[in-house]
Parts: sequence; C-alpha cells; structure tokens
Amino acid sequence: MEAGFLTFILASFSVVYSCRVSITDWNDVVVVREGMLTTLICNDTSVKGAVTINWKVKLFCTNEWKLIMLASANERISGSALKPSMQLTDSNFKDSGVFSLSLKPEAADIGFYSCLIRQQEKILKEEIILLAILTVSVFPDVPIPQYSTLRLIANITPDFAFTKVTWAGPGDITLKSEKKLKTNTVAKLPQVLNNDDGAYVCMVYPRGNSSSRLFPFNVDVTVAADKVASFTNITHGPLISTAIQAHTSFLLTCPGVVGDYVQVHWVPPDTRNQSNMKKVFNYDRWRGTLMTNQNEKLQMAGLPYNPEAGSFSFLLTPDLKDGGLYVCEVLLNDNIFSQRTSLSVLKVKIKKYPSKMELICLYSGRSQVRRVEWKHHNESRKLKMSSSSLGSITTSLPLPITSDIAGNYTCVLHLKNGQAIQATQAITVSPKVVKNLSKESVDDTTSSLHPSLAALLLLVPLVAAAVGVLLWRQRHISDRGIEQSLSVRSGEAENIYENPEDIRQAPPQGPVYMDLKPRGEDDVYKELERYEQCQS
Repeated sequence: MEAGFLTFILASFSVVYSCRVSITDWNDVVVVREGMLTTLICNDTSVKGAVTINWKVKLFCTNEWKLIMLASANERISGSALKPSMQLTDSNFKDSGVFSLSLKPEAADIGFYSCLIRQQEKILKEEIILLAILTVSVFPDVPIPQYSTLRLIANITPDFAFTKVTWAGPGDITLKSEKKLKTNTVAKLPQVLNNDDGAYVCMVYPRGNSSSRLFPFNVDVTVAADKVASFTNITHGPLISTAIQAHTSFLLTCPGVVGDYVQVHWVPPDTRNQSNMKKVFNYDRWRGTLMTNQNEKLQMAGLPYNPEAGSFSFLLTPDLKDGGLYVCEVLLNDNIFSQRTSLSVLKVKIKKYPSKMELICLYSGRSQVRRVEWKHHNESRKLKMSSSSLGSITTSLPLPITSDIAGNYTCVLHLKNGQAIQATQAITVSPKVVKNLSKESVDDTTSSLHPSLAALLLLVPLVAAAVGVLLWRQRHISDRGIEQSLSVRSGEAENIYENPEDIRQAPPQGPVYMDLKPRGEDDVYKELERYEQCQS
C-alpha cells in the first residue's frame, strides 16, 4: 500500500512537469471526479433558427485542436475526439438555445473544450471551457484499522485549474492540509478511532473565470470496529547512552524524519522491568492536539526543529529522578521510527554535622555507569570515599575547614561507553578560621621586625611621655615654686625662689617635707640641695 502511495505521487509529478500550456484564458472551469457524469455548459437562448454547433478539444499536453462533433438541425458529423459518453444534452438545440455537452471524463480527457456557434457562416458565440479531473485516494483501504494514519489525497490536473484545495471532516470540521508537489493536497488523521468514520469533503476552489466558486466532493470513510493496526515496520536508531548534570538543559533527539505524530515513552531510572514504560508526551501535528504533559520538564524543541511541520526533538531539564530510558517514536503514515536514549543524571549535595561536612554525589541510571569518584583540585590530595547506598558516593571533610582542605571538589561520573560528566562544588575556609588567621597575621608582622627596631619603637612613646611630664614640671616650678610643700611665708614673698634670704633668717619651724620625685638632674635635685643648705 505504501508503494502504491509513492507511485501515485511520482506519477503525478511526471505529468505536471512534462506539459506546457499556451492557453492562458478561458470562459469557464469545470472540475469533476473521474468517471462521473458532467456537463460542459454552452447556452445562448437568444439564438434561434438555423444554427450550427461545433465542439472541439485541445487535450492537455497537446498542441492541436480535434473535432468532437459538428451538428446542425439536419445533420451531425462525428470527429476523431468523440467518445461514447459524449453527447449533446438537448437535441432540439436550434429552438432551446442549449448547446451543452455531457460526458463521463477520464484522465485522458483533461484539456480545453471549445463551443463554437455559427449561423450562416457567422460566428455568434465561442466559449472555451477548461476541464480538470479530480482524483481522490484514501489510504489505507477501507475499512481502516484503528490507530492507523488516514491519508486523504486530492490530485487535480492541471495544476493551474485551481487556487486551493481544503478538506473537512465529519461535522464540517476543517482539517489541516498540505500541498505536495503542484497537484496533490494531502490531509491526514493519525491514530484514527471509531468516531473518525463518516463523510469527508474535498473542496476545490477554481482559478479564473468559473460558473462555480466551489466544487465540493464527498468521500466516505469507515473505520473497522474490530481491527487494530499492527505496526511491524519499525526502524530503530542506535541507542544513545549519555549523562547530564541535574537541572541542566539537555536535547533529547528524535528520529530525523518528517513525521505526522510523535510520542515519548519513559522507563524510570534503575528499573529492571521495562514493562513499566509509560507515555509522557504525544503530539499530533495534523489535528494540532497535544497530550497533557506528564513531565513538565520535557518540552518540544524550537528551531532548527519545527513540530508543526513534523520535525521533532525535545528539551529536557532533568532532576535526579528524571533519568532512565526515553523512547521517542515518530509515526509517518503507518511506519514507526524509534530513537532510544539512556540517560544518567548527576547531582551533588552537602550535609553538615558538628564535626564534619559530607559531600554526597548522587546519580541515577546506574546500569550504564562504570565508576564514580571524588577529586580535589590539588591532585596530590587523596580523598577517602564511601558509599552508604546504591547510586551515591560520599567524601567527608573535618570541620572547621582550613586552607589546606578548602578548594574545588569535583564528582566525576564515568559511563561504560567512555563518556564522562562532572559536577564541581567549591568549599571555602570556615569563618572562624579566617578570623584567627587574620589575628595571627598581625602578630606575625610584629614579630618579624628586627629586635632592636622593635625595642626602639616601644621606647618612643615612653620617652615622649617623660619629656612631656618634665616640661610641665619645669613650668610649674618656675611659676609657683615649692611654697606649698615648704609651708614658709616671709613678707610678701611666698616663693623661696624669689627671696632666699628670708628663708635663711627665719627660725626653724619644724620638719619640712617635700613631695619631690626624681624628674631629672637639671631641676629637681638642685632645688633639694638648696633646701638642705638653708636648713643648715
């Protein structure tokens, strides 16, 4: 059946492109299905009396006119183009003015038909009618098995006889249709069910002058209630084995054929029984229907793919649990093209405990994994790894994190086909460690100075303080003297520094105490010596 469908398309292609037509104008267009009785209308009720009607034809892909018949009230002459089904619709045309020709055309009768009316060698009227043939094909043969792809193909020859062809389904539902080559218009319904049977209508819109704006043709389709299509013609592509980091966009490819319908099945990761497969996506580009997406992370890919035109692939943004086996099937007519992808997903997690930090590498799709390992950016640092469960590998870091422990830790997943995928986790130094390191760096800067220079720096503030006190002391002594400490008065002079003789002549007053502290040999001790002399 598929071979017949392709032969039909190719045959139409060869007819269309092997013919050239010189006539570019006509008075009417008639589109008819092959073998159906039709009438080429040629009327003029104003013509009465002795008239002659001349019907001739210029067949498609020919360059000469041939006589069909020449008729008058008294005689009729048959031409070489006359066929048994051809006859005038009214034998009393001289009185009725009806000169139409009826026929049951075949594909070989396509062409231009001329109706020429004469009266006494005078041409009263001439009309040129373009006769086009519509061929409708239905695949598969009716009754159609359920879940088959119904194909409705309308072929009109010549291609310049029409502007467009549309299809409508039962209930006057407009079907999507596409023009193939120049004469074929195809409408499809994949996965037909019992409720798809009924009358389908092909509507032809003629080009140029036409007595009719539309030519509708009914096609009856029945779907077998007890017969289901068996898809034995399945083409399997090579298995794709790959891995991806979690939450990263991944292109899930489908077979590279332009199809009618696409569906995606999924087997969850690490499932031994593949009968657990479930449909997660399907799209019918002819009906424009999309199954409620069972996996929101799976979306149809855009350019360079075009789902509406039958070019399919998908974008998957998986989590760990979204690994597993994906099967993308593209249906073209009753053929299936299948592409399988086995996907492993890699994900890194961190767990913190009071005394340690665990870096956990999780992965799904274990059946295609050869090994998984942790690495530190410093390759000389060997990590200890453990596995507490299937699909995970762990390495532990002591807390707090010091500078020799910090760095980039990478989990590398190696597949059996040699492919590798990795996920990196950056570990930084603990905040307390950073604070202590900052304090130590200050101490280290101080201790690194030369001992003599350090001692000098320590003496600078002490010397400055001593000088300041000394200067203040000098000023105080010079201004006020030591009157309060001596408690001696003599006349107007209250300061022993102003009148020393008063001190000498005064009688002893008992012990005299001075609150003096050694401030420097330039001032304090000299004043003490003078006081002792006075006492003696």
